[in-house]
Amino acid sequence: MIFVIDQQSRSATTNEISAIDEFNDSLRDNGHWVTAAGLTSPSNAAVIDNRSGVPEVRPGSAFESDDFYSGFWIIEADGVDRAESLAISASKACNRRVELRPFL
Repeated sequence: MIFVIDQQSRSATTNEISAIDEFNDSLRDNGHWVTAAGLTSPSNAAVIDNRSGVPEVRPGSAFESDDFYSGFWIIEADGVDRAESLAISASKACNRRVELRPFL
């Protein structure tokens, strides 16, 4: 999974959107595409805790930071090296830092 790190939602410029579209097409054409989406800002989030059986819903993010995940790609890759290569391309396309994290 490749997370896009940003400080605001919907911040991509027209050129960045075009580069992201090209990157998405490349993922599809090369069999790496699973899905991708943008995420709203943490102000639209809610932290939900029902471990005790009494639901608690708290508005906002679980984390206090100016940075947050503003989007993600779920990709198929034949190993860490290929996943890192795709994440490097993703960072270039969206012009943001990204975090790469494998599924368990």
